[in-house]
Amino acid sequence: MTQIDINGSETHTVRLFHLDLPHEAVDRFVTQAGTGEWPLKYALGATHLRPGFVDVVDIRDLERMPLSKYMADAHGAKGPDFKAAKPSLDALTGTVILLPSQAFEGKSQTLTIASQLRFIGSFTEEKPARARGKLSSASSAGILPQGRPDPNAPSNRTALLLALLGIVLFGALVLLMVLR
Repeated sequence: MTQIDINGSETHTVRLFHLDLPHEAVDRFVTQAGTGEWPLKYALGATHLRPGFVDVVDIRDLERMPLSKYMADAHGAKGPDFKAAKPSLDALTGTVILLPSQAFEGKSQTLTIASQLRFIGSFTEEKPARARGKLSSASSAGILPQGRPDPNAPSNRTALLLALLGIVLFGALVLLMVLR
């Protein structure tokens, strides 16, 4: 049995597994039942797995797109290991399962892979580019005052409380006049 350690703080990694099941059994295997039963989670030996991040791909659905292109486009797979694995990735047939780091809910765990799954590899995901510099469009200027607020200026909350207090006092005065 293959064991894989998942570090709960890892990011930007996608793991690829080949699923060795007949096509008609795949849906039942990869879908979490309403009762909570989930054969995929059990076959991975995972303690935590988020269904929304499990990417199940029938390679036939990709038509002429190679699996490596799908992984690069959908998961940002890159790096020298990924480039070296492209020929073997593109030769796969059947169903594969892609599990990005987010699928493990940020929890450290050791996967114990069952026989229905064959671990193909872990690949680095492209990190999103950070914006550099200041925004230059007029709409990015916003309407918020720049700098620190004036500590002596009354806040909107203070004004609202004073108005509410005034209404209550006015109502009490009117009630006293009516009761006399």
